[in-house]
Amino acid sequence: MQDAEFHSLVDELVMQLEDELEDYPEDLDIENSAGILTIGFPNGSTIVVSRQIANHEIWVAAKSGGFHLAYKQDDWICGTTKENLASLSSRVVTEQIGREVSVLG
Repeated sequence: MQDAEFHSLVDELVMQLEDELEDYPEDLDIENSAGILTIGFPNGSTIVVSRQIANHEIWVAAKSGGFHLAYKQDDWICGTTKENLASLSSRVVTEQIGREVSVLG
């Protein structure tokens, strides 16, 4: 994958994630700056989604840990949990928001 394609995929993904989270009734603090999406929750916890250009990966830092996702067969897959990004995002947002949610689904 070329850098331009990587950036395009991640930009689209971050915009979709931002749009979905802004519709939640909870007062989430969402900041997108320099390719890093930071999501602050009312309980003080944070999720950070960042792009790792050199590896062409997305990294997700959440209360339950750090996750590295690579683009494989048209989806972002976590190397350790084997979850796709939608499943992983739904799980970590659910853990931090305190109610079950479906993200990027």
